[in-house]
Amino acid sequence: VQLQASGGGLVQAGESLRLSCTASGRTLSSATMGWFRQAPGKEREFVGAIRWSGSVTVYADSVKDRFTVSRDSAKKTVYLQMNSLKPEDTAVYYCAAGPILYGSSWYDRSQYGYWGQGTQVTVSS
Repeated sequence: VQLQASGGGLVQAGESLRLSCTASGRTLSSATMGWFRQAPGKEREFVGAIRWSGSVTVYADSVKDRFTVSRDSAKKTVYLQMNSLKPEDTAVYYCAAGPILYGSSWYDRSQYGYWGQGTQVTVSS
């Protein structure tokens, strides 16, 4: 599975941004698509995820009610809609693919076997 993330950029606090992640290759193994982010000097952290079926989405508490993960199965693309952005959302955002996940596995980056290259999101105050 190859993942290509795009859509990052520089925005002001309160603005919105939408990231995209397009999958190619053996996508049958990518039942779960997740978004993670890594700020300078910090560990990579879970942001949100969705099953390709679209039946389940999971979010980190820090982005709940501001970020939305969705997917377009026909385009093999997953989106991360980010609203009401804050300076603390500044990070490199990565998309990742993994098998069907349950419970706390959603948040565990080691469960995701495929990663995109990352896209920078910078939120100025």
